[in-house]
Amino acid sequence: MKIIKDEKKELEIEITGESHSLCNALRTVLMEDKNVEAAAYAIDHPIIGQPRLYIKAKNPRQSLKKAVKTLQKRCEEVKELVKPV
Repeated sequence: MKIIKDEKKELEIEITGESHSLCNALRTVLMEDKNVEAAAYAIDHPIIGQPRLYIKAKNPRQSLKKAVKTLQKRCEEVKELVKPV
């Protein structure tokens, strides 16, 4: 991960080696947070581009950490649901 922009209410990071899957999941969870005004991502080139995630929030770093924990918890729940009996 590389920080592109880090300001009081805005954060932009480049997420190396990831794709739409992680970025879209993060964006979705971020937008569930009432403290987040905007969350979006872009990938400049479909083959070689690295995704950039943009967050505008009261505290974007805190919102990102919260979103990551929520996403981890949801992944664990899914793993439990598909666990062999």
